[in-house]
Amino acid sequence: MPDTILAVDDNPQNLKLVRLLLAAEGHHVVTAAGADEALRVLETTTPAVILMDLQMPGIDGLELTRRLKADPARSEIVVIALTAYAMRGDRERALAAGCDDYVTKPIDTTALVSLVTRWLERA
Repeated sequence: MPDTILAVDDNPQNLKLVRLLLAAEGHHVVTAAGADEALRVLETTTPAVILMDLQMPGIDGLELTRRLKADPARSEIVVIALTAYAMRGDRERALAAGCDDYVTKPIDTTALVSLVTRWLERA
């Protein structure tokens, strides 16, 4: 069974891009259009990696990451922050919230696949 990756993003085009890129590498990709949907997915799925958009309506990616890392059953899931709004200090805020890595948008497709592969090898 391939590793499961959960992509959480409120932008359908970003979800489609990530799903196509990682599925082409043989990964099982599940998507969620926001934090509430991600929490529902996590009730039945334990991904090895979560690609987490930071800027979402409602519960943002930083808060969702904090909640996941505070849950002993989910704290070991690798969370990679994805953001289009890369401002000074954002990387540090993401890492402080519990994200394991940080990627800016637009997504460098080759770099993202390599990054996810590296984290999956560590998991």
